[in-house]
Amino acid sequence: MNDLGYPGLVAQPEPDPPGAQPDRPRGRFRWLKWVVGVLLVALLAGEGVYLWPSLHESWLALTEIHWGWLALCIAAQAVSLSGYGRVQRQLLHAGGVEVSQRRSLSVIYGSTAMALTLPAGQVFSTAFTYRETRRWGATPVVASWQLAISGVIAAAGLAAIGMAGALLVGGSVSPFTLLFSVAGIVVLMYAGRYVSAHPESIEGAARWVLTRVNRLLRKPPETGMDAVRTTIEQLDSVQLGRRDAAVSLVWSAVHRVADVVCLAAACFAVGADPVLAGVLIAFAAGKAVATIPGAPGGLVYVDATLIATLTTAASISASQAVAAAFVYRGVSFILVAIVGWIVFAFLFRGRQHGDLEYDVELERSETKALQERRAVADPLDIRIESPTAEPEHRSPQPE
Repeated sequence: MNDLGYPGLVAQPEPDPPGAQPDRPRGRFRWLKWVVGVLLVALLAGEGVYLWPSLHESWLALTEIHWGWLALCIAAQAVSLSGYGRVQRQLLHAGGVEVSQRRSLSVIYGSTAMALTLPAGQVFSTAFTYRETRRWGATPVVASWQLAISGVIAAAGLAAIGMAGALLVGGSVSPFTLLFSVAGIVVLMYAGRYVSAHPESIEGAARWVLTRVNRLLRKPPETGMDAVRTTIEQLDSVQLGRRDAAVSLVWSAVHRVADVVCLAAACFAVGADPVLAGVLIAFAAGKAVATIPGAPGGLVYVDATLIATLTTAASISASQAVAAAFVYRGVSFILVAIVGWIVFAFLFRGRQHGDLEYDVELERSETKALQERRAVADPLDIRIESPTAEPEHRSPQPE
């Protein structure tokens, strides 16, 4: 038995000869790092010299900021987030979950802070919102449905703002594209309403698909149908009526329009006089670029997109565009992230450690309750007698 704990001999490495130097990777291209570093510093210095007049004018615009417009910018961003909280609350109401606006808005701030500041923040934001809506009593289907529908409504609102900007600026937006977009939104809403009102219609289609998949996998035909029935029973609690759909669309419009007002107020705060169509186009372009995964909150490339589109489409100077983008991003990015993390620290941080145990226990209790409801609805001890069967006790017949 050797020192390593198992029998046998272990080959020991031969010691280096005296005075030998340890092997190191040769720095054949070490000079390349210095060349790249020097070129990068030269490029940044050249851009600084070239852009210094614009940056200097942008700094002067920021020092002479109009505080009234800045206050409107902050208030509009608060209204925008409040509108999104109302959308979440209304969709949960359609799913049978009642929650106050304060609690809904606190989750919106916390999830937005995650989405803006964390790498892959959208994933953490979605998981956080899902977990909190489950805590409010939403089933897995209702929680996922709320996230999906709110995302569809938000994307439709952003597309509408972009098309409105293109129409106002005189761009070529074909009537077919406009009609197709509006019709798509209407079809999605009515499809959601129909599925919510007739969840049993999914069972036939799911059974048809599962039967053929199970046949290919050589499994029993009913494999997976229990999960389908569970999903249908949870979906049965979602009743997206006309009022809920209309109210959700209205608050989604408030969410988007208030955010556009925030960008326009940022432009006016630095002394610019932007064209409305250009502000709409800049807003839509910035939000679209922000969906590209990369830096948290779309840092750098969202700012560059805003500056470029405000300069070209909104007809303001480059220095004013830089200052306006700085103000807008300072409010919609930095300020919202700070407030969101403060809300998270005070309301949610203390209970994140027990989330896994809570989720497991919640799933177990819901599964048990679902099985009990099925047992009551479909008892196994019911015996159906045939009408031709002889009764157990017959009256004596006369001979």
